[in-house]
Amino acid sequence: MSLFANRPRLIHAALALFALAVIVRAAQVQLLDGAQWSARARDQQVAAAPLPAPRGAIRDAGGAVLVESREMVRLRIAPREVRNPAQLGTLMRRAGIAESWVARATDTTLKWVEVPGLFLPTDVGLITATRGVHPEPVLNRVAPPSEGLRRIIGRTADGSIPLDGVELALDALLRGRAGHESLLRDSKGRRFASPSEDGAAARPGHSVTLTISAGLQDIAERALNDAVTAQDAAGGDIVVLDAQTGEVRAMASRRADPRSTAATALTEPYEPGSTLKPFIATWLLDHGRARVDEVVNTHGGKWNLDGRIIEDDHKGAAFSLADVIRHSSNIGIIQFAQRMTPREQYELLRDAGFGAPTGTTYPSESPGRLSLPAQWSSKTPASLAMGYEILVTPLQLAAAYAAIANGGELLQPALVREVRAPDGTVVYRHERRVVRRLMSPDAARTMRTLLKGVLDSGTAVGTSLATFDVAGKTGTAKVARNKHYVKGEYTASFVGMFPAEAPQIVILVKIDSPRKSIYGGKAAAPVSKTVLEAAIAARDAALDRDGLASSPRRVAAAPPPEEPVRDVAEEVVVTESAGSVPYEVTLGQPVRVSPVVAGARVVPQVTGLSRRAAARMLHRAGFRVAFARGEHAAQWPAAGAVAAAGSRVTVTVAR
Repeated sequence: MSLFANRPRLIHAALALFALAVIVRAAQVQLLDGAQWSARARDQQVAAAPLPAPRGAIRDAGGAVLVESREMVRLRIAPREVRNPAQLGTLMRRAGIAESWVARATDTTLKWVEVPGLFLPTDVGLITATRGVHPEPVLNRVAPPSEGLRRIIGRTADGSIPLDGVELALDALLRGRAGHESLLRDSKGRRFASPSEDGAAARPGHSVTLTISAGLQDIAERALNDAVTAQDAAGGDIVVLDAQTGEVRAMASRRADPRSTAATALTEPYEPGSTLKPFIATWLLDHGRARVDEVVNTHGGKWNLDGRIIEDDHKGAAFSLADVIRHSSNIGIIQFAQRMTPREQYELLRDAGFGAPTGTTYPSESPGRLSLPAQWSSKTPASLAMGYEILVTPLQLAAAYAAIANGGELLQPALVREVRAPDGTVVYRHERRVVRRLMSPDAARTMRTLLKGVLDSGTAVGTSLATFDVAGKTGTAKVARNKHYVKGEYTASFVGMFPAEAPQIVILVKIDSPRKSIYGGKAAAPVSKTVLEAAIAARDAALDRDGLASSPRRVAAAPPPEEPVRDVAEEVVVTESAGSVPYEVTLGQPVRVSPVVAGARVVPQVTGLSRRAAARMLHRAGFRVAFARGEHAAQWPAAGAVAAAGSRVTVTVAR
């Protein structure tokens, strides 16, 4: 009885406990776990759509866009949500989507279909507005227009992940910052723009302006492709460098191997051969250990150096330093280089920038190779003088030649001219940076004069332009693989400075394993002429037109009235000394003297040649000749001296 009497109390107590539990649970949900449940509700009702950040544009030196990010769309379709499959199929066909994917997108047995490829938003606007279609915005990186530019700028994966080149080196600046937008979802999963939910806008990356001139780059790439094809070569490189600022104006690379995607002018070092000789000669001139007209015995073009046979392609009994450069004499440069200690030779090459990266904006630049003197063998100094046992990149060598061109200053090469923030603020601008002084202005000027002789009467005859002088040096080096030189494999190269008197640019041409001609003067030097002629003719090739207008021109000159240049005998004059007064006797048959080029000329080395050969060489160089007999063979003006065109050179023949 008492149990039934207490039942209402028990029920009331149970209800009170239940109410208390509800209150406690409500307090827990709202007060303690409120943020967590709000987040869950938000996840169900609000969807966050990512907003990718556009990578910054990359431009050439003139401001033309080379690479930019373009907004594209990836199509994702839920066939069971599509209300009008026939209409969707028609729209997809109009957008150029393959019929097989149209069938899959309208097949209701499938839950989800991702259409391959990316589409312009304007091309698929009606498709993305269709129920059941879930578009995903994607930023696509438009590839550079040419192979050479692709090697410099690099590649990206999925439009935003850098793989190599400038894209990788400057990724922190180019990539920007991604954002997001908030969308509301209804009970069926449909998404709507939210008027109250805030998103975060994507911030574009910085834009980068390169030092590359698109016009000159195109010229270089076309010339390189033509040369590689014509020479049946394995590849090649061209570097065009501003001699006064160090800015890279063009850098073309080509390899037969399709796996090669890098700018090999920066990543693949090679033995430069004879193009290294001018640095040895300039150092000797600068330190007073040699003169331009100083003559060494070149042993008729073949010399046994401690059991090692050294040969010259241009045979001669004796060459001056000027002729060693002009005719690229291995025997001559080795003998001159013997005046340097190993430490001095090493420091010269190290100071020229060899064996260390140039510091340009490229992630996989090779430092080349320059061994310490402690690692040298007894043959190394001679090998280095000839351009062997050292590896340099084309850009390193071009930068070193720029020091000869600009008066002796080694400059740090640059690929990036300017970086701008999204609001247009300049955050970086390239300034000319001098690494060190490599040679004196006088030594650099003298070497430019000697290098003009290479094109006038040396290993690169015919490479100079019709209107402007070019100075330069050829190189022909054997190719080594697995520590052995490959028979018949050579690297043909040429480094030129244009114009010779006040160089604006340095141009390096390297042809790998040419089959038609192995010599730098035949395979590489003509390519530089092609590039220069096209650059002069082009309006956007980054040349200083005002500077060219004031540069000396190569023009046919009328002979001086007081000393006429005329049809003369091949051996024009034999002079017998009678006291100090010579008399002249004309010998031989008349020959036509080559047209004389106006202005000063470099006197060639003719000592040791026969009278006939000496007369022919001097005539071709634009001089008159007189012969005398004396105690020792000599010539005046000395070889390498600069004399007026049409002036007389006296050659003394030993009795």
